[in-house]
Amino acid sequence: MIAAARKRCLCVCVPKCYGQEAIMRLKALRLNADGLKAKRDAEFVYIPLARKPTTDEWVSLQASIPQIQPLTQDFEERRRKTLAEELSGTIPQNLIAKLPRAFDVIGDIAIVEVPPELEAYSKLLGSAMLKLHSRIRTVLAKRGPVAGTFRLRQLVLLAGEPKTDTFYKENGCMYHVDVVRAYFSPRLSGEHRRVASLVGKHETVVDMFAGVGPFAILIAKTAENAMVYAVELNPAAFELLKENVRLNRVEKRVFPVFGDASQVADVLRGKADRVIMNLPERSVEFVESACKVLKPTGGVIHYYSFARQPASVENVKTQFLNALGKHGRRCQGFLEARRVRETAPYEWQVVLDAKVS
Repeated sequence: MIAAARKRCLCVCVPKCYGQEAIMRLKALRLNADGLKAKRDAEFVYIPLARKPTTDEWVSLQASIPQIQPLTQDFEERRRKTLAEELSGTIPQNLIAKLPRAFDVIGDIAIVEVPPELEAYSKLLGSAMLKLHSRIRTVLAKRGPVAGTFRLRQLVLLAGEPKTDTFYKENGCMYHVDVVRAYFSPRLSGEHRRVASLVGKHETVVDMFAGVGPFAILIAKTAENAMVYAVELNPAAFELLKENVRLNRVEKRVFPVFGDASQVADVLRGKADRVIMNLPERSVEFVESACKVLKPTGGVIHYYSFARQPASVENVKTQFLNALGKHGRRCQGFLEARRVRETAPYEWQVVLDAKVS
């Protein structure tokens, strides 16, 4: 890291607990100033902006990040040595353009996708990432897609400590995560916050595919007197879920339930004001179960699926409505229907917030 001059510019000020989410939102909108270092005090994070947000962008930021405020501050200009610079002269010059531009960081573990052309240099890549990012202790490489009943991905060690578990802080909550034994994506941080912000006082929520608890625990910590039944089939994820419930002190609000959502639905029949269905590969198979756990008077279903081009959000709506109609429920309308994130070239994860009677 090379220190440089200071620069005065527009920034946003957010409470520390929303710092990570704010940075991700700003990056998605291409508003963050890469060449300037964010700074912190006892309560707030100050994130420099590359430009002034448009009116629509600012409305979106205010809706998703509580207490966000615009300010003008002085920031230190810093330039981190790039991966390309670190590896220049070590790998063939014609492969520099193939270096990954982004990777996931969960706690002190980095997970990177290595292009086939760079496979022979993957260990060098991992070592370079450790050198450039002091907070990373382990670099793992993806081997194949997320697959199987438990939605797991094979990962191999490139550099650093030989481990797969870590502690990860998100939206003011702490999670013990094992990236090989339980599914977890830091790219859903904003979606966890968005859904939690919609839960009303005294609501009962059924999280049908809870994983290690990022939806359930955040809801319990932020929604007044809300109660969450967190259902999980993967034994390893279920043990982490129970640990995270204790770690975040929400034992009186989150009730872990071990089992398949389709079988647990009979036990939880008619309890839910709100149902979360974050199993995009197979959510359509569990619409009947969601209908069972929803109260007879209805409620909201957060339905996640994938849309692959040329399919669109409208195709996902049709899929959901067809499944819903087979099980005695009716959709009164969609409160939200949009792409959440790109998951592969020409493929997106989609969410529908459906008001169901």
